[in-house]
Amino acid sequence: MSNTERKKASRKKKDPDAPKRSLSAYMFFANENRDIVRAENPGITFGQVGKLLGEKWKALTPEDKTPYENKAEADKKRYEKEKSEYAKKNA
Repeated sequence: MSNTERKKASRKKKDPDAPKRSLSAYMFFANENRDIVRAENPGITFGQVGKLLGEKWKALTPEDKTPYENKAEADKKRYEKEKSEYAKKNA
């Protein structure tokens, strides 16, 4: 089968009313520190921002990560609650 004969697999449309997924501890950290990294490194590319954020995250001690992990845990509970309510509503 050639490339022109292949059909694209159709994806199911995402429900806009579905609850948003929970964020990880790293994502809470990245959201808080992205602007700081950009300010410290003017003209930095998008990929380099991610790389620097990853390095900063790895350098954190477990104690420094705790507030972000607590936020992630709370967000996970929020998501599970919203997901169960959404499932009941759409059952």
